[in-house]
Amino acid sequence: MDLWIFATLCAATFQTLRFMLHKVLSGGALSATGSTFARFAYASPAAALLLGGYLWTTGAALPVLGAAFWGWAVIGGLGQILATILVVLAFRERNFAVGITFKKTEVIQTALIGFVLLGEVISLMGWVAIGIGLAGVLLLSRTPDAVGLLRGLRSRAVLLGVGSGFFFAVAGVGYRATTLSVPSDDPLLRAAVALSCVTLMQSLAMAVWLRWREPGQLGAVWVARRRAVWLGLTSMAGSMGWFTAFTLQTAAYVYALGQVELILSLAASVLFFRERVTARELAGIGVLTVSLVVLVLVL
Repeated sequence: MDLWIFATLCAATFQTLRFMLHKVLSGGALSATGSTFARFAYASPAAALLLGGYLWTTGAALPVLGAAFWGWAVIGGLGQILATILVVLAFRERNFAVGITFKKTEVIQTALIGFVLLGEVISLMGWVAIGIGLAGVLLLSRTPDAVGLLRGLRSRAVLLGVGSGFFFAVAGVGYRATTLSVPSDDPLLRAAVALSCVTLMQSLAMAVWLRWREPGQLGAVWVARRRAVWLGLTSMAGSMGWFTAFTLQTAAYVYALGQVELILSLAASVLFFRERVTARELAGIGVLTVSLVVLVLVL
């Protein structure tokens, strides 16, 4: 199995856990912005320890980072902050299924943004796999029918979903460019350096914002540390997987394979919450699985 495939599967697994924790935290004392800050604040120290441990173990030197690295890191980091806030806000919408479906347009949006900014071209079979995957996502969305889906276009959840998908696409392309800007041939070192720098910048920027706009949230994040620390650890582990995959493969393909997260979420729903699976959801799993297999085979 190629390293980018393994890294993406690990990232999707940890992201499933992270979004579950986001939902729990955002439903309590933390605002959408506070919950997002908690993710970066508790992930940043773990990312720094990971980088330090990797440098000590391998004996590698810390690469010298240029202006291009920092520029792309800011773009990717800001995109991820905005995308996460919009997703957390979508969790509070009653029309959650429709919103999360449109959030998954991130794959197509990533392909388009990657082409515009980085000149990365998706093959014909790659587009076929992405198209099949989108059909599977629509089946898994639990939207009852086409009429219901069209009706949902007018909802706030759709705006949040499409917006989060756009900013996740910006983050994915930005992070791929960030990791490629690290002067090293070691994909794990590239990923660890980018992750450590980005999470530190995100933590500092959001701390300043919260101190200015929502000062009470800084204390609330500390009070919620027993849960929030797990949010940070799962975020760090998932982001390390995404960053590693981005160093090795086009962001659109990484996100396309990352849609396995939907299958993992449904499995968790059945195995841990004892919820029933409908025939529509089983069909969606089947279609999405086909798209993932096609994607892996054509790359």
